[in-house]
Amino acid sequence: MSTQTATAGSIKNIEKDSVVKDTFKRMMKNKLAVVGMVIIIIQIILAVFAPLLTGYAPDAQNLTARELPVGSEGHWLGTDNYGRDMWSRIVYGARISILVGLGSVALGLIGGVILGLLSGYYKKLDAVIMRFMDLLFSFPGILLAMLIIAILGTSLVNVVIAISIWSIPNCARIVRGSVLSAKKEEYILAQRSLGSSDRRIMFKHILPNITAPIIVFSTMRMATAILSTSSLSYLGLGAQPPTPEWGAMIAAGQDYMWTSPHMTIVPGIAIMLVVFAFNVVGDGLRDALDPNMDLN
Repeated sequence: MSTQTATAGSIKNIEKDSVVKDTFKRMMKNKLAVVGMVIIIIQIILAVFAPLLTGYAPDAQNLTARELPVGSEGHWLGTDNYGRDMWSRIVYGARISILVGLGSVALGLIGGVILGLLSGYYKKLDAVIMRFMDLLFSFPGILLAMLIIAILGTSLVNVVIAISIWSIPNCARIVRGSVLSAKKEEYILAQRSLGSSDRRIMFKHILPNITAPIIVFSTMRMATAILSTSSLSYLGLGAQPPTPEWGAMIAAGQDYMWTSPHMTIVPGIAIMLVVFAFNVVGDGLRDALDPNMDLN
């Protein structure tokens, strides 16, 4: 019996390795996705090694070196209106983008996956849960986030909570659709006939087999979370000065557009590149996880 179990486990591991290799091959064929992955890796490196990659603290002011242009000696991306080094603020801003993005997407996934599983598996709960999701969908996403922050107060923690709540309806719908399809499969019917509990079927058999759309959703949602964080901070509802958040940096630099345009352009480019990266990687993953895609 133990030999059979070990053999089954080995076969399963081989199948998983094969799926990972095939997915990686497909991803490598997508040039835009490769570029996106490189940008994301660079952002992670900047965030992790920020103190080693910068010569100034992100909030260190030098009023004698205000509004230096790009390419200035000692400040290759220039300085802002308080003489703070733009490169340092961009690098430390990468940390905020990653942390807020990961936090909001993780919380949104937890809520969305649980609600989606329950809605797709239990017919009686489906109408109740989906009508609540429709209620959340009736609010435009950014307005819903603004409403939540208005109730909770302005801080990055509340931005994470707001964006995660905004993420739940989309995730729940994706998971629900996948569950409705998966629970009709023969292996699920077999588990029911063997007397497996609903919890075991949902979390051990259905959930592992619907991870592909969840992975794609979470990747592309990172782009939305980062853009939303910047938007909320730009409006004064997220990061507060002197926090080096990209959206807040754009808001601070808009009054100096004609004299020091780099204060707005530099963080704007950072946001554009990262959002682009997560979107194209999400598209690449969606194509790579499609078993019908030709590997030749």
